[in-house]
Amino acid sequence: MSSCISISELFSLGKPLFSLEFFPPKNDAGGEKLLKTASTLKPYNPDFVSITYGAGGGTRNTTMKYARILKNEFGFEVMPHLTCVGHTQKELLEILEDFSSEGFSNIMALRGDPPKGEVQFRPIKNGLSHATELVALIREYFPQLGIGVGGYPEKHPESPTKEKDLIHLKEKVDAGADFITTQLFFDNQVYFNFVYDCQKAQIQVPVLPGLLPVQSVGQIQRFCKMCEASLPIQLLNELENTDEDKQPKVGTDWAKKQVKGLLEKGIPGFHLYALNQSEASLEILNWIRK
Repeated sequence: MSSCISISELFSLGKPLFSLEFFPPKNDAGGEKLLKTASTLKPYNPDFVSITYGAGGGTRNTTMKYARILKNEFGFEVMPHLTCVGHTQKELLEILEDFSSEGFSNIMALRGDPPKGEVQFRPIKNGLSHATELVALIREYFPQLGIGVGGYPEKHPESPTKEKDLIHLKEKVDAGADFITTQLFFDNQVYFNFVYDCQKAQIQVPVLPGLLPVQSVGQIQRFCKMCEASLPIQLLNELENTDEDKQPKVGTDWAKKQVKGLLEKGIPGFHLYALNQSEASLEILNWIRK
């Protein structure tokens, strides 16, 4: 069984945290892969793991199912994601009650992306429009829960400026968020600049860097386009000049250098977007332990 501790308490211990993100599988084969990855990574004792939540609540039941397995069978501290997409405020409270009654101590509160086929987020009737509202809802009705929120080091794609994006981020923190996990980035200076800007904006919670070990040039180009993250020319060149089957090693080596550079600067930890795969995470963790 997990310890059921608020992640904000873990940050207060003063040691770098290590965490992983899973996503709900679409079928039984995907489920077996997720659980195999969880089993492989369990000996490395991640401080917590998160599991994402589908647009429009499409994976609500699957998220709960695997969150429960990761918590009860693997003993992980699990932080389920929750989004505003497709839910009324009443439904969100019901979902939160489900998570709370199952013993989860932390929630990643996100607005969520528009449903597939839509380009603009539109709240449903009696729904919420922003993550700030979801954070406030959790803090009011479930004050015992730890709350994480997302941050975009290079600006949210929908925000007109970095300054406005920081204003919205501060609103989430002021509403009750305990920490920030960043969207992916591939240049550590982007993260350090973001933390500096957060501090200037009086955002005084831990900012956990989110890292993606790249698997292919096509994958990273899609991800960067989706979240408007910059792709370093050096990384792009290394990927394009490498055979496809060896591109994961290029991405893992790049992530290793990122982790090393971040830890040397005393960051609060790192969060790996594992994509339900263990190979890259294992290589990074073994390398750190040397």
